[in-house]
Amino acid sequence: MNVEFLKKAHERVPSVPVLVNLISKREKQLIAGEKPLVMPESSEEDKVDTALREVAEGKLISEIDFDAIARAEDAKTRHSKHPALKSIFAD
Repeated sequence: MNVEFLKKAHERVPSVPVLVNLISKREKQLIAGEKPLVMPESSEEDKVDTALREVAEGKLISEIDFDAIARAEDAKTRHSKHPALKSIFAD
């Protein structure tokens, strides 16, 4: 993995978990045969480096659905207050 590409990609996607998931998913797509969004530097370029360069050059972005996160948190809060759903290990 090229550290320079990683640093540039991290500047565009500062959240490490989001960046890891984005690169992992894109690497799988490239391995499956999808065309890269950037010209590979060589035929031997690692798929991870290609994915990192796609992010670093702004060709690949990540979107976060904050409404979905809020709904999931709300559901978790509602269910945790339900007496029938209390854990057997709760105090």
